[in-house]
Formats: sequence, structure tokens, C-alpha cells
Amino acid sequence: MRRALIAVALLLAAACGSDGEGGELADRPDVLRVLAGSEIKDLEPLLRRAEQEAGVKVSLAYTGTLDGAEQVASGRAAERVDAIWFSSNRYLSLIDGAQAKLSTQTKTMVSPVVLGLKPAKAAELGWDGKPVSWADIAAAAKSGRFSFGMTNPASSNSGFSALVGVAAALSDADGALSAEQVAGVTPKLKEFFSAQRLTAGSSGWLAEAYARDPGVDGMVNYESVLLGLREKVTLVYPSDGVVSADYPLTLLASAPEEKKALYGKLAAWLRTPAVQKEIRTGTHRRPIVPGVAQDPKFGAAQLIELPFPNRRSTADELISTYLNQVRIPSEATFVLDTSGSMRGDRIDALRTALVALTGADTSTSGAFTRFLNRETVTMIPFDDSARDPVAFTVPERDPEPVLAQIKAFAEELEADGGTAIYDSLASAYDRPVTPGRYSSIVLMTDGENTDGSDYAAFASHYRSLPEERRRTPTFVVLFGESDVEEMRQVAQLTGGAVFDARSTSLSSAFKEIRGYQ
Repeated sequence: MRRALIAVALLLAAACGSDGEGGELADRPDVLRVLAGSEIKDLEPLLRRAEQEAGVKVSLAYTGTLDGAEQVASGRAAERVDAIWFSSNRYLSLIDGAQAKLSTQTKTMVSPVVLGLKPAKAAELGWDGKPVSWADIAAAAKSGRFSFGMTNPASSNSGFSALVGVAAALSDADGALSAEQVAGVTPKLKEFFSAQRLTAGSSGWLAEAYARDPGVDGMVNYESVLLGLREKVTLVYPSDGVVSADYPLTLLASAPEEKKALYGKLAAWLRTPAVQKEIRTGTHRRPIVPGVAQDPKFGAAQLIELPFPNRRSTADELISTYLNQVRIPSEATFVLDTSGSMRGDRIDALRTALVALTGADTSTSGAFTRFLNRETVTMIPFDDSARDPVAFTVPERDPEPVLAQIKAFAEELEADGGTAIYDSLASAYDRPVTPGRYSSIVLMTDGENTDGSDYAAFASHYRSLPEERRRTPTFVVLFGESDVEEMRQVAQLTGGAVFDARSTSLSSAFKEIRGYQ
């Protein structure tokens, strides 16, 4: 049974030093402020040494790949950071006007996105010593011979890279994918992803979930993540190609002269042989500097890079097709605090956050985080007790009428009464789950439990549930005066994660959570 936990998932800011707490990065002449993908987080211990060895103090803020790309292209990133560091700039490069926002790009390391399987399953499939193509993998997936996890391509570059690689290989594209080829390969993608059993908003969270779920046979993820698992997996490098991350540290064109100098020092330091060797041994990524030896753990297979879409419209169409047609549908339950303490700005913020998920957020990331076609969304508002659940199922075609119903429901939420957190959460877990769907619960509360059962009673009730219900994680949103320790216990117990909306916004937290649903 899955027991994945990240204490605080994808917080807006985290520092490699004393700066960066609370969502604002210190704009000091000696600090290089970097907007990064969560994959960079494992480099924080190394980056702390950059201050002594390279004379650069690094302050990191984290964001999702597509949301980060939008921040850069719109100019919002330039208001708070000097550089960006995503696992890839490929999607960013497709956005009109984005290149003008960028200056120097320095590739720092390499990690291909490949399939990792439990050794026994790889041997059973005969994939532990002979060339295997994406078509072979898709055929086995179609026939139910193995299962796997993968991150959400709208939230994480590893999932996006995997989706691009699979689509390019299965479409037999000679060059960059076109919109027509995306439409043509959709039936094959449905067959491939029928074997997906885990989804996630980040590669690290996916690895934690996979490690705790014995029922899942493998994972499509970065080679570096797969090599870093406690339990060994057999790595399958598709013979027809992969999509690799090259982690370009990129200076923004808006950066002032003193920050350009810091960038140059950091980029040069990261590519020194000594640091490249540390990256290789400490993070399991391949060194990118010629002359630094590769590790035998990377294998001897020659990597073939599959073509990447050369139009943003094609990339967006591929992601949208995956979310609304290809992937296994989801069941998302929202347990929402509407107690008296939510009156005023807080209930307004909750209404706004929910309405944004019905399509009101017209940004690209907003389009990918709205309630999806084929998804069932259940709302359980609560005050001193849980109200009756209200369920909405978004149809595969013409979703707008149901999205409008969800919007109307959200706009009518009112705040009053006490706070029965655990009785309400228990009522969500008492609902049956539909086999073959991703199931998740979002718990949002702005205060401590004042009515009904306490945490200990909920934990006892949860442990008594059938396993299929205990597999549903709860993603907790910290807001207002939430009891942080108890909320973390809820996430740990259920295999979920905690998202902090106290220093950002409910809308931002809800958008992040959508990557995990």
C-alpha cells in the first residue's frame, strides 16, 4: 500500500542559505536569485559550497516547468529572479517572445527519461538484456503485462519528456511531431497509458509513491531518480530513443551587471571537473563536460535523442490530449472548510480558487489544471459537520455545462459554524472508490478542529478501512491558522503531501495539487 510523504510539497521558495524564506528572495548584490524546477532540489547541499568556492550565494525558488516557463515569457520572473534553472528549456523556447527574455544558457548535466522495472518483472518480460523499443513496451502495456507510474506532463518535465518520447516513437515521426501526428498516435497512447497506475506532480514524489506501492511494477522517470532508488530496478533504454534533460542554468536578459558576474562564476564552477564528478556521484546525473568520465552505472547503451515538437501549439495539444483523452480518469474529492472563521476574504479566496479550476484561469497552466474531461469531482463543504457530498462528472466531450455547474456551486459557498475537520475527512474516506481511477482527497482548512472526532479517532478509523480506500492520498492545504503538525500527520498517514497557501494563495496551492491528481 502506498505511503508517500513530502512534508511540504513544492513550496514556492526554499533557500540555499538563510535567504528565500516566506516566498521572497533577497535581492542583494551578493545573491544570485534562481527560479528552478523541483528536480534541482537535490543540488542544494552542493550549492551551499558555492559561496565559499565560487563566491556566489544561491537563493532558489521552486515552480513547475510549464508555470515557470509562463513566468519567464510574461516577464513576471524578471521581477523577482536573475536566472532560471529548469531540467530543460525546450518548452520555454516554443513560447513567442520567450527567447528575448533569456541571455546566456549553460548546460550543467544530463539525465535521460527511461523506464525502470523491478528486476523480476524485467526478467519475466525478457527486457533485462536485449534491445527493447517503445513499441515493445506499448504492446506489453496494452496486454496488461506490467504497470508503471509517471509524473503529470503538465506539471513535471520528466512526464512531459516521457510523453513526447513515447508519442514521437509510436508515431514513427521522422522529425518534430505535428498536430496531425498527435491525433494519429492517440489510440496507441491510450494503449500505452492504460498500464499507468501512479501519477504525481514531481519526480521525487513519484519515486516515494512507487517505493511504497508493491503493486506497481515500474516507473518512467529520470535515469538519475531511478538509480537513486533504495530498491534496485532494471533500467530499460528504449532502442528507438529517449528525451533527455540537460539542466541549462540560464541568465535572464534583465539581470543587472553584478548578477551577470555572479552567474558567470556559478556556471563556470558547476562545470569544473571536480564539481561534475560530485554531480555524477551525488545525484546520479551524467556529467556534461568532455573529459569527465561517465560512470559504469549509466550503462553502455548509446542514447538516441527523439525529436521534440517545434511548435508550442503541438506541445500543448499533446499535453491536452493526454490529460483529457489518454490518461486514466481521476476521482478528486475536495473537503472544504466553510466554518465561521472563513468569513470575508478567506471564503472569497476559496471561491476564487475553485472557480479558477473550472476554466476561469485562461493561462496555459490554468488550462491544464482545470477539472479534466472524464473526471469526477466531489465537493464536501463542512462546518461543525460535513455537508452532503455533491458530485460532478465532467463529460469527455462538451465539458462546459458541467464546469459551469461547479463554478455556480463554488460561488454559492458561505461561511458559518464550527470546524469538524476529522469527521468530514472520514466521510470522504467512507465513500467507495471506483477501480481503475486515480483517487485523491484535498483537505483545506483555516483553523484547528473544534467539533466532532479528533485526529487520533480519525487515524484509527482510517486504519480500519479496506486497503482500496486507504490507497487514496490526502493533499492538505495549510491556510490561516491551520494546525501545521496535525495536518502533516494527516498527509503522512494517508500517503499525501502538504501545500502551504499561507504565504502564497489558495489558487496557487490548488493549481499545484492538480499536478498530483
